[in-house]
Amino acid sequence: MTNLFEEIKKTAPPKVIQVTGAPNSATLGNIDQLLLILPVKVPAPLWRKVPQSNKIQALLRRCVDGRVPSIQTRLNNKRHTTVVVGNVDATKDAFDILTFARKMVAAATTEKAGTLGIWVIGFDDIVQEKLVMDITAAAMAAAYVMPSFKSKPSPAKIKRLKIVGTKERLNLGRVSAEAEGNNLARCLTALPANKLDASTYRVLLKDMATAEGWEHREYGVKELIKLGAGAFSAVAQGNMDDSAAIVRLRYRPGEKDVSPVLSLIGKGIIFDTGGTNLKPFNSMLDMHIDMGGSAVALGSLIALTRLKTHMPVDAWLALTENRTGPTAYKSQDVVTAMNGKTIQTIHTDAEGRMVLADTLVLASQCKPQTMIDYATLTGACVSAITTRYSGVFTNHPDLHPVLKKCGRVSGERVWPFPIGKEFLEELKSDTADIMQCSPSGGGDHILAASFLEEFVDKQIPWIHVDLSACTRKGGLAHIPTEITGFGVRFTMSLVLDENVASETVEP
Repeated sequence: MTNLFEEIKKTAPPKVIQVTGAPNSATLGNIDQLLLILPVKVPAPLWRKVPQSNKIQALLRRCVDGRVPSIQTRLNNKRHTTVVVGNVDATKDAFDILTFARKMVAAATTEKAGTLGIWVIGFDDIVQEKLVMDITAAAMAAAYVMPSFKSKPSPAKIKRLKIVGTKERLNLGRVSAEAEGNNLARCLTALPANKLDASTYRVLLKDMATAEGWEHREYGVKELIKLGAGAFSAVAQGNMDDSAAIVRLRYRPGEKDVSPVLSLIGKGIIFDTGGTNLKPFNSMLDMHIDMGGSAVALGSLIALTRLKTHMPVDAWLALTENRTGPTAYKSQDVVTAMNGKTIQTIHTDAEGRMVLADTLVLASQCKPQTMIDYATLTGACVSAITTRYSGVFTNHPDLHPVLKKCGRVSGERVWPFPIGKEFLEELKSDTADIMQCSPSGGGDHILAASFLEEFVDKQIPWIHVDLSACTRKGGLAHIPTEITGFGVRFTMSLVLDENVASETVEP
């Protein structure tokens, strides 16, 4: 296995120890930092269960309302356990709870890494479980050390987790699977383009397929040209080598020769210069993250694999660079996609929709029951909803309430936009069936999604996620890093909670 494969093995979350019942002094004495989560209004009898409650109450009376954490102190034990106290309103949305959890974990992990304890007290059993899950998710995100190439490695913030104070052991399978999927997505998205180029990405996917028992198939550029994938090939032709490919991974828990229930499609532009229409410096600086959609698709696949879902799932990753040079595609080129539609290219920096077009055609040919694609596709989506949300689009508008609900439940919030034939008026071409994008650029996130719909089988429910929340300075919800890995939890909510793939899933 490659060094890169060894790197992504580190995305597995830390070990979690669970101690049920009220924690005694011995249990607390083995914890280095303790997150003590209390209701906004703490009833008097509850204080009798909290160690050093008089001291904590006195500190709380002096604290500023709404501050996270509320206070910080230490227990009088051999470890001088740090206690980080937070008061939370459990009726708030998942995003607010997860943001609270991120801030609590950040406050507790400024010291040398050790055992981080989580004690949620003063809530009913259902609310307690939900809060524990959310805080554990934040701790697992903080525990992952992002890739770094410094001569001195970055230290870990958390060695292990300990959950105390619950009546029964909690099933953390889904939290752990989602954390690993998110960590994987963040890991790959963060890697510099010379560490994760198309060739090394392909090798990594093959290694992962072997380790996970996935079926693996590569469509190289020569084969794609024979198949008529002119849209993908147009972008790939600017590369100095033939490393570009569309990679299909197949998870098959039962029969091998069955159609997928769910297909996950990801834009994997390893580095985006903008092509012939070259980006300016500031716009190109972080374009190693333009493969973030493929990382989210892969992270979602690993999460479903860890959960041993019964549904067959495909992942399709469109991997290439968007380079400039004498062979790169140009404005006003006309190319033919796999479904026979001709495309008039307008702007070479609209390459994401080009590579996704042929990948969506390939995925449609396998007749999945549902398709979801992920892409860092348009700056227009960021302008519309900022980096706090991601945009969603679908050929089944009845899904809009479901998509918004899954965003609220998962804490990865989305906002739906319309698509359809009326928007194709802006993409009418005199020389081809459709223009790649509009020269005017207005509403490009809507036009891009409307363009992509032309390459999806009309009978297949399809969801497009424009990852405007792929990065956010300071983190987002429970994720502490600028690269957020947004999309994995949202996908799990769609599949596991709302059953959008029309198949019973047993986590």
